[in-house]
Amino acid sequence: MNKNPISVISSTAVPLNVENVDTDQIIPARFLKATTREGFGKNLFRDWRYEKNDEKNPKKDFVLNNPVYSGKILVAGKNFGCGSSREHAAWAIKDYGFDVVVSSFFADIFKNNALNNFIVPVKVSPEFLNVLFGAIEKDPSTVITVDLPQQTISTENGKSEVFEINKYKKTCLMNGYDDIDYLLSIRQEIEIFEKDYKN
Repeated sequence: MNKNPISVISSTAVPLNVENVDTDQIIPARFLKATTREGFGKNLFRDWRYEKNDEKNPKKDFVLNNPVYSGKILVAGKNFGCGSSREHAAWAIKDYGFDVVVSSFFADIFKNNALNNFIVPVKVSPEFLNVLFGAIEKDPSTVITVDLPQQTISTENGKSEVFEINKYKKTCLMNGYDDIDYLLSIRQEIEIFEKDYKN
């Protein structure tokens, strides 16, 4: 897993203006056989990307097949990541190249899977989500900035909003820690606590 620390991400974005995107749409069940995280990106939104599951026949009207849109940020409709609890959905999004997913609502399990796989799930208000969709569709080269330390998301024209994130997960993302790395980082504090507790 790519555990590069995350601080400020400035990037163009891919608009997926669809609500209730479930995990089976993100990564269909037939692609869940692998046990490692690599290689899932090529099957992200597989059934939406290709005609009759044929990579040689991409659907021209699907946003990932539109060369106009690219970037590390996926801006999605309300209730993203609903459905099953499969962690492979987060694997596919990360492996494809997205570091941030923006929506006005995330399914809790997907949100936690995203955080565990170094994807920042940025929950914004419905109004700000519409601002983002409008800006991207008007100008696909629009750059969106997600500032994790400040917990803000902003557009080039100065519109911004604050987002919430679990404090512990924020620390992990900013330092490139998984749960074990975090425990190792506070090993001295744990040892001191154990010593004081025994005394």
